[in-house]
Amino acid sequence: MTEKKSAGYSTGEPALDQKILELLDAAGIRGAQREYFEMVATALRFGRQATTPGDIRMINQVLKEIRYADAVFQPYRGVKKVTIFGSARVAPDQPDWRMARMFAERIAKAGFMVLTGGGEGIMGAAQLGAGKEMSFGLNIRLPYEQRPNEVIEGDRKLIFFRYFFTRKLHFVKESHAIALFPGGFGTMDECFEALTLMQTGKAPIVPMVFLEHPGGCYWSAFREFLNKELLSRGLISEQDFYLFTFTDDLEEAVREIERFYHNFHSYRFVGDLLALRLHRAPGDSDLAAIERDFHDIVVGPGSFAKSGALPPEANEPELLSLPRVCFPFDRRSFGRLRQLIDRLNEF
Repeated sequence: MTEKKSAGYSTGEPALDQKILELLDAAGIRGAQREYFEMVATALRFGRQATTPGDIRMINQVLKEIRYADAVFQPYRGVKKVTIFGSARVAPDQPDWRMARMFAERIAKAGFMVLTGGGEGIMGAAQLGAGKEMSFGLNIRLPYEQRPNEVIEGDRKLIFFRYFFTRKLHFVKESHAIALFPGGFGTMDECFEALTLMQTGKAPIVPMVFLEHPGGCYWSAFREFLNKELLSRGLISEQDFYLFTFTDDLEEAVREIERFYHNFHSYRFVGDLLALRLHRAPGDSDLAAIERDFHDIVVGPGSFAKSGALPPEANEPELLSLPRVCFPFDRRSFGRLRQLIDRLNEF
């Protein structure tokens, strides 16, 4: 039986803590036992404080939604996915609808699964383009009826969420790229959520493409707003613009996503180091050029170095064979980090 519990976190009663550990052992939970201990202890601590019934129902629903969504996504962990956002009100006779369908069809042929909100408009177009087998629908329960589109309706990969924030969590957490078509409040909410998370390092950097039909002015007006009202006032920085791409060229949008994973695989913070996992390590002269061109995002006297898997990465055995480039990142220059990833993709 396990005798250790999470250091510094407890129900406040040693005997009750031990019962939680015994429960975890009885349930056969061996991995991540500290985290599971804390989840159970947190539930008990909620029960002892004046939490309102409404908040308790919300917390319970959130945990159940996250658990269920994780079960749906688990069989597809090894497949890269592209989240497609856009208005539910775009009709099939409109050019952005047709472009969304063609983009999803093209990106699915490239081996990416597609995530949409599961509704009509841009979502339905993308679902139709990708097909049922290559797509997920992350639907939202609303006070008025919102049926899933006919492509994803009835499929196991259709997930219903009660809360927008749990739905958005999975749009970002489960995707390896984001494509945005014109949309309303919801699309802009999802746009700024993803940008904020990447800008602050709360979500991994992924390709983010703003896409519309040739001749459209939706995203050009948005880009003008970013420059005129945000950048000019110092509310964002120039390097933030490296986090996303605007295009009206479908093939360019697909290439932007595919290029991002040409050599780059993923990254992980390990202590003070950022480990960039690659398919091919750069040569010594290439690494020296990176050191010269990206020294501004290095903290202290550290530098860039080639490496194998670091000891804390042992819990990701499928990635242990990948070479790394490691350096002490300043944890704020994420636009520049995107530029570094682009450089590494040249090898």
